[in-house]
Amino acid sequence: MPNATITDLSSLARIENVRLLDPLNADPACFRLRAMNAQADVPAISGALRALIPGLDEVATYSVDECLAAMRDLGMFLGSLKRHGVEPLPVVPEVTVVLEEIGRRTDMVPRDTVHHYTTWNPVGHRQRMYTGDPQEGFLQESVRMVFPDLRTGLNTCDALADTEPTDPEFAPLLDELNVRLTSMVDSIDMVLRHVSPVFFARVLRPYFEEITVEGRELLGPAAAQVPLWLVDQVIWATDRSDPGYEEFIRHSVPYSLPRWRNYYTRWTERRSVVSRLIDAFGGVDGALTGGGSPVLRRGAEALARVLRTVVVFRGRHLGIARQAYQADLRLYPVGSGGASVDLLRQIIDLTRQNANLVQARRSDPSTEERRAQPNRTIPQQRWRGGVAL
Repeated sequence: MPNATITDLSSLARIENVRLLDPLNADPACFRLRAMNAQADVPAISGALRALIPGLDEVATYSVDECLAAMRDLGMFLGSLKRHGVEPLPVVPEVTVVLEEIGRRTDMVPRDTVHHYTTWNPVGHRQRMYTGDPQEGFLQESVRMVFPDLRTGLNTCDALADTEPTDPEFAPLLDELNVRLTSMVDSIDMVLRHVSPVFFARVLRPYFEEITVEGRELLGPAAAQVPLWLVDQVIWATDRSDPGYEEFIRHSVPYSLPRWRNYYTRWTERRSVVSRLIDAFGGVDGALTGGGSPVLRRGAEALARVLRTVVVFRGRHLGIARQAYQADLRLYPVGSGGASVDLLRQIIDLTRQNANLVQARRSDPSTEERRAQPNRTIPQQRWRGGVAL
């Protein structure tokens, strides 16, 4: 089970509290930041950042929640400077020790992450935004809306890591996980409807560039830091992945929340859910369709549903990435989380390979597939001049 001494930064009560906090009195500056960015006013951005920096003696009085809120607001100015071609710390060097101290206090990297930019970000008139464009708001909301289900889903994954396929609770846990993962499909559907690939690629993506802190390059608040990869890890990736995806996951782990990093360490020491299910069926060459006990067959059916939901999400995400990173549109060769379009395609292929192994062990794949099919159509992207029709 999770280490009880690890601070749970994902609790919903903490999220609400951090959103309310403004320890740097940054509300006015954060609102003005949108205009500063529109004008590419680097002196104004650096001056505003400098005025917000607290002393270390002040940081020492902050609660953990206040530290999270402070990093959230400092990070908006760090990303803005980098978007305009300026490495922020050489310009405002006095912020370095504060970033490091806040990172130490919160047990996170010494800069803002996707959690600061979205989950811990206020909503309404206090919302921190680089541009103020409604499309940016939809992207932020697409992460916010996923977070409660993701948090519960990862707790379910932790239970799955310790549950054998022969346990009657195995299939219900997978069904619970699948329910939680459907919110990610809803989230990507919202992005498809409301966010232009042109806006993301040309306007917003530059704010997520890496910055250098004490010689260490740290990624910006990328959506790739939302750890669907952690679900992959427990379901199949601990022992059925490949070097490219393994490297991406290792690179992503430091940007995750402390408890979730602990999950990664625990789960990496265990065989994946897919491997344990296949072993329970007698190995790769063991019982296929109709074989195994009813408990195992129910487990295979539930696991197939989970993998199908993940494939649906990743397929839609790949479609967005292909448009945003096509050669005549992109400003960067890879995503803000460091993943290329080729890697995204490779992850889908790996997921499908594992799904095929599981599907062969279901009691009636054709019937189950019809029952699991979502009763909705895939939203179509229709854009004119960067505006949704």
